[in-house]
Amino acid sequence: MHIAYLGTGLIGAGMVEGMRKRGERVRVWNRTAEKARALESVGAEACASPVEAVRGASRVHIAVSDDAAVDAILAGIDMALDAKTPIVDHTTASPAGTAARYARLGERGVPFLHAPVFMSPQACRDSGGIMLASGPRATFEALEPALRPMTGNLWWIGERPDLAASFKLFGNTMILTITGGVADILTLASSLGISGEQALTLFQHYKAASTIDVRGAKMAQGNFAPSFELTMARKDVRLIMEAAAQGDAPLTVLPALAKRFDELIARGHGSEDVGVLAVDAVKK
Repeated sequence: MHIAYLGTGLIGAGMVEGMRKRGERVRVWNRTAEKARALESVGAEACASPVEAVRGASRVHIAVSDDAAVDAILAGIDMALDAKTPIVDHTTASPAGTAARYARLGERGVPFLHAPVFMSPQACRDSGGIMLASGPRATFEALEPALRPMTGNLWWIGERPDLAASFKLFGNTMILTITGGVADILTLASSLGISGEQALTLFQHYKAASTIDVRGAKMAQGNFAPSFELTMARKDVRLIMEAAAQGDAPLTVLPALAKRFDELIARGHGSEDVGVLAVDAVKK
């Protein structure tokens, strides 16, 4: 018996390398065949089609680009796969698409688990990082012994089928927002004649992640009692934008925040906490 892995991009290739380190037999397929064949160097078997890869597999893993790619693969392997063979999808996919797949496969009795990850390619090789999962508890528990060696932190969130997909988007929202914020800091630093490396030393002392724990918790509750008034935050955005304008690089995040701040101030929220940014999301 072997494991089939469909999709050998950065994440898939890393996971396959990790599987091979653990001595597992793996057949791989990728739309770009060269990426699958590259894994022959670690002992994986490259296949010409998904059907060839999954035939006789004990378990199927998928890590591709989007919902359409997952659905196309599932449709293509349908006749070649035993209905009781479990399928684990690591793709960052939409919550709606994931829920629809659970419904379709569940009607046929196919064990399916959506398990997206917060793992770098190296973490995949080294079985580090976080793997999320949601869906039927029985399916998760049956797959848990196989999944746990793949990651440093396997977290089953619950039975609601789209939870893991949703949480993956929450995490990516934070990654992208922080990345945009860092880009703005580097832009501001450049304009002020300060190296990016020196600017970022601030965060060795000021732990910005505490904003999530403290302000974020209040925002989720709809508590906008001020500790940093919106009007003061808008003034600071003005100062940042004025200072950044001395350089040539554009800001990424701050102009959008300035626009949103102005809208909320016009609606009468100026004396509330800057967390009032979430007012339309959490209002009862």
